[in-house]
Amino acid sequence: MENSNLQIKIRSSLFSKDPESSDLGRDIISKSIEMINLLGFESFTFKKLGAAIGSNESSVYRYFSNKHMLLVYLVNWYWSWMDYKIVLETSKLNKAEDKIKMSIELLVADIKQDSNFSFINEVLLNKIIITESSKAYHTKDVDNENEKGFYKTYKQVVQRVSDFILEYNPKYEFPHMLVSTIIEGAHQQRYFAEHLPALTDVEKGQNNIIRFYTNLIISTLK
Repeated sequence: MENSNLQIKIRSSLFSKDPESSDLGRDIISKSIEMINLLGFESFTFKKLGAAIGSNESSVYRYFSNKHMLLVYLVNWYWSWMDYKIVLETSKLNKAEDKIKMSIELLVADIKQDSNFSFINEVLLNKIIITESSKAYHTKDVDNENEKGFYKTYKQVVQRVSDFILEYNPKYEFPHMLVSTIIEGAHQQRYFAEHLPALTDVEKGQNNIIRFYTNLIISTLK
């Protein structure tokens, strides 16, 4: 059931004007997800986006200073949404192992659209996360942007699952490395499955990615 009162809170330093504050702002987010997925981040421009939403290029700049900031916003929205899902689902569980398994399933499974957030297509946004999100932090300004909190939501997800790992095995030395490796690796496997299938063992209709990373993490921690 859709809950229109739910909202993902994004830190104000990531936008010039909150896109959720207006219909135009929500259109900018919705259409930018479609266009970045279709065109790729390099070919995507605010001029093309303005034309697609029937507005001026300058109207997009009222919300975001450049397309890098728009991508950072989208990345933050995705990881905030993922953190919300992990909190929601693991709050029902008591055992640390079950929390880990649920978190891995949410992080690596095929994404389904969430009706609670009608202007965001989470399926397409997940494709952008897989193919484009590294461009948000593979930048010369990464250290400065990190200090400003640009990547806080991604780090928050990694920390949350790392805490589950340490709850399960307090002596494990590398929880953050394990979680970030699983997230990035699962994204690569999704990409390989679609474009370079000889590099993966993904089978249509099978949950091989979930099974592989669940087995990997539990075996590693025992």
